[in-house]
Amino acid sequence: MEKKIDIITIGESLVEFSTDMKLEDAECLHKYYGGDTLAAAVSALRLGSEVGFITCVGEDCFKNYLINNWKSEGLDISQVKFSPDRNGIYFIARPSIAQKEIVHYRKKIAPAKLTIEDIAPDYIANSKAVYSSGITQSLSLSVKEAVAYAFKAAKELGIITAYDPNFHPHITTPEEARENFNEVISDIDILFLSAKYDTVNILELTSVENIIKKLWDAGVGTVVLKSGADKGYYTGSGGNIVFTKFYTQNVVDTTCSGDTFNGAFLHAVLHGCSPFEAAKLASVAAGLQAEKIGAIKPIPYKDEVYSLYGEG
Repeated sequence: MEKKIDIITIGESLVEFSTDMKLEDAECLHKYYGGDTLAAAVSALRLGSEVGFITCVGEDCFKNYLINNWKSEGLDISQVKFSPDRNGIYFIARPSIAQKEIVHYRKKIAPAKLTIEDIAPDYIANSKAVYSSGITQSLSLSVKEAVAYAFKAAKELGIITAYDPNFHPHITTPEEARENFNEVISDIDILFLSAKYDTVNILELTSVENIIKKLWDAGVGTVVLKSGADKGYYTGSGGNIVFTKFYTQNVVDTTCSGDTFNGAFLHAVLHGCSPFEAAKLASVAAGLQAEKIGAIKPIPYKDEVYSLYGEG
């Protein structure tokens, strides 16, 4: 049977209010939406993948705004659940590349109500890849259990599993992040990591070669290490490690550029690219996204990404 969904992402949605001024000075904020796995979903979607999103949406004043926008994007929301709880909100200000303010309100929000019962095995079976993150796991114990269940179900069916710990010190502690990581790592095929946050706080390693080899030994087939210090990505797969330079030097806002990379990488792998070619395409998508302010709104579309990828 032909699969109808390329990628399923599991996670949270947040209403985003952004500005290029300091929050204390801004009189007007731009409204959109964000969320790390949602950004990855939209990234793959805008490149041409069929993508489904599993989450729980709050029945507040933002409900229709979120649902209508996702429908307009073409996101499959057949598995989205609803809750009387509120939706999460975050404010982001980027007055310069050196200055960034971000304030989250994501405690006891609707996405935290997701449970194992909200993960339909038939829906997983109808996909080619399942993706989630440590930020998703941090929402609640029930969400953490749902993510582990989805990965295990996908792995047993031979479906690609992909994960990003996406450690943020204002969201989880290193101990919690390691616990979340260890709960799912045995079921992961593709792993995305940040050298600045994930490898230091979770693996407590700094050498690129040691990190990738350790994860290969743990059974992860493909590892992508994002290195801000080296301004690029190390992709380890099939016994080889290849460096890909970050596409742009005109960086304005890196919020969700890593998530944009992840979605584009998965799209490329599922459409016939090797992991190393996928990293090149994903670097273009992430670079274009980082040239503007915001999380999901500036994620680029297929024609622009592929035209620039073809020039590389």
